Amino acid sequence: MQRRLPKGGFNSLQRKEYKAINLSTLQILADKGITTIDQNVLRSAGLIPKNCMVKILGKGELNAKIQVQAHAFSKTAQAAIESKGGAVVKITENK
Repeated sequence: MQRRLPKGGFNSLQRKEYKAINLSTLQILADKGITTIDQNVLRSAGLIPKNCMVKILGKGELNAKIQVQAHAFSKTAQAAIESKGGAVVKITENK
């Protein structure tokens, strides 16, 4: 009986996987003169694959005023972006 039972765990079909992008990465893009950061900018920079959900995390420092569009933000990242005068736009998933 032990050999017949599957050994793997449960994988949820509703699981959402995010690609994490840190504030330090956004600062590098802002240093290049990019003020609006969205999925197209991140994809062209080679940071995310096609059809990927993005979450902005608060690791690193941000010194530029930028507008960021992503699916999710951590509280520290959102506070850091807004404290520099930037804007946070949450993308809703279309199904």
